[in-house]
Parts: sequence; C-alpha cells; structure tokens
Amino acid sequence: MDVGGAGWRNFDQFKTNVIDRSLTRVLSFINIVGSGMKGGPFEQDLADMNANLTAMRIREHPGVIVGVKTAHYRGPEWDPVDRAVEAGKLADVPIMVDFGAFRPERPYDDLVLKHLRPGDISTHTYLGAAPMLDDDGKIRPYLLEAQKRGIIFDVGHGSGSFWY
Repeated sequence: MDVGGAGWRNFDQFKTNVIDRSLTRVLSFINIVGSGMKGGPFEQDLADMNANLTAMRIREHPGVIVGVKTAHYRGPEWDPVDRAVEAGKLADVPIMVDFGAFRPERPYDDLVLKHLRPGDISTHTYLGAAPMLDDDGKIRPYLLEAQKRGIIFDVGHGSGSFWY
C-alpha cells in the first residue's frame, strides 16, 4: 500500500512508473496534495489540495486508488483534513490522516470525533507527541469513543512511529 506518495497531479506517472511495473500488487491512498508527498513547503500548499480533482483521479483508477491521504500539515487550519474527507465522500473511499503537528487550534479529539467518518484512519497512533494517554498513563476516553464510532487507529510504520 502506498499511502500518499502521489497526488492528483502526478498519480498517472506514479502508476506508469511504479504500479504497472511492480511484480507485487500495489494499491494507493492518493494524497490530497496534487504533487503528493514531496515534503517541505509542497505539503503545506493549501492551493494544491483539491477535493474534486482528487476524486476524479480515484474514479479514473477504481480498485487501484482505494483512499485519500493527508499528511504532515503544520498549519492551524482543518482544510487538508476537510478536503480529504470531501474527496473521500465524492469517490466513496476512506481517508487516512497523518496529523503532522498537534496544535491547540486543531485538537486531536476534534479530528477523531468530529472530522473523521466511520472507516477513516488516523495513522502513526504511537507518536510520542500524540495525546493518547492521560497523566496517569491511561487511554483517553475519547479514543475509545472514536473507536466505537468506527475510526481506525493505525500504527503507521515509520522511523518515528514507536515513541511510546
């Protein structure tokens, strides 16, 4: 599973160069950012996050693009999440959120209780900065509520995903 490597601008190239040549079946969560996970300022560009064009790419590649990813956004706005959810609704696929930065303007409990839909995924659950445990080391009750709502919590293997 590729999760966010390519966006609506470069997915066709990614499919041609990677998916179509792979001996292993590769599925994709397309990035809400048109240029994909290029890092740095590219992933902060709200103008490049287009729900309609993302949904269009998903409809062009049914069974290959199976979801939408938003990742690494550091700003105070909910726009990347909300645009990913909009694209997910338009194409009837789940979204995956790599929250990027935990900010007071974007509380994590609002993400999992108000923005995500049943079947949507919050990834990198075990980041040290993630507000998963209270001061006594217990799981925060809102996480159990979100799980009951159908939110999926994913390990999100990566270099910094096991900071507990």
